[in-house]
Amino acid sequence: MRQTAQRREILRVLRCSRDHPTASEVYARVRGSMPRISLGTVYRNLERLCSLGEVARIEVSGREMRFDADTSSHYHLRCVECGRVVDVDPADVSVDVHYPEEVDGVRVTGCRLQLLGRCRRCLASDSDV
Repeated sequence: MRQTAQRREILRVLRCSRDHPTASEVYARVRGSMPRISLGTVYRNLERLCSLGEVARIEVSGREMRFDADTSSHYHLRCVECGRVVDVDPADVSVDVHYPEEVDGVRVTGCRLQLLGRCRRCLASDSDV
């Protein structure tokens, strides 16, 4: 696969991000160094990077898709107040999930765990009041 300047810059932005940005946020950040890039180009390249396994797509219930350059095995915690998504080390979570191989004629191939809570910023805002 040809590595374009746009794709390299999108990947660089994601690798420097710890906040799991949306495609729109990636677009805004990439525009700082590539003002002529289009939102469509960002979307196409994010999809391509996901299909190549270089970027993980984070599906957050009821929210815009987020992206993560850290493709190692880890969990995510979503703040129920502000929507922020943070990484959680699997060593910090004890989960024993058993799921069926098939449900209603559909082969189950895995499951995804998402922790819910309130992030440090939202907890700190309680003490500011």
